[in-house]
Amino acid sequence: MVPRILLDTAPIPGGSELRLFQRGEEYSIMLGANELMNSRLSGSEEALATLASERLGAVEAPAVLIGGLGMGFTLRAALGVLGPKARVVVAELVPAIVAWARGPLAHLYGGSLEDRRVAIVEGDVADLLVGRAAYEAILLDVDNGPDGLTHPANDRLYGEAGLRAARAALRPGGVLAIWSSAPDAAFTRRLGRAGFEVEERAVRARAGGRGARHVVWLAQRPR
Repeated sequence: MVPRILLDTAPIPGGSELRLFQRGEEYSIMLGANELMNSRLSGSEEALATLASERLGAVEAPAVLIGGLGMGFTLRAALGVLGPKARVVVAELVPAIVAWARGPLAHLYGGSLEDRRVAIVEGDVADLLVGRAAYEAILLDVDNGPDGLTHPANDRLYGEAGLRAARAALRPGGVLAIWSSAPDAAFTRRLGRAGFEVEERAVRARAGGRGARHVVWLAQRPR
């Protein structure tokens, strides 16, 4: 059996700790007994970007905000479907995630961090939801979804005030796309109350339509 090796640990707000593991060619990030990310499971994170991009249509120079760098699957997928004039800002709350992306996990990112369209911000994505009509799309892969697992303060992002801030930060017709490990009917209703037109999509965890089902909400600001 291939052993699992602990590569690094990182504190996160609230006093918990992330752990980065390697087993052969597979990498995972754990919080306690919960696996938050795995290098074999990229399908739903990629869908977060591609489904949102489909909603945008032919926008020549879209401005996109991504909350959560993770293992880079959403960022890589976004760069693959957005045009050469796109501008992508990625907010990552945990500095170690960015360090891992430039270190032991660099091969997973495929040079996306050096793409001239990309800016990395170490901080809370909620702090970037300021100003009005700044983005065509906001993609959130923060925590395990609307129910805070790693950072209870994420409730301010997924609460009604946070959703209204996201709506205000979108241009008319813009899309707020949110990843979750599981459905949440109450959250779907909350998106509607915040003024979005909402579609909930089930997506597979693995590329090629395999693995567990995750959820992507596509919440569009009316034009």
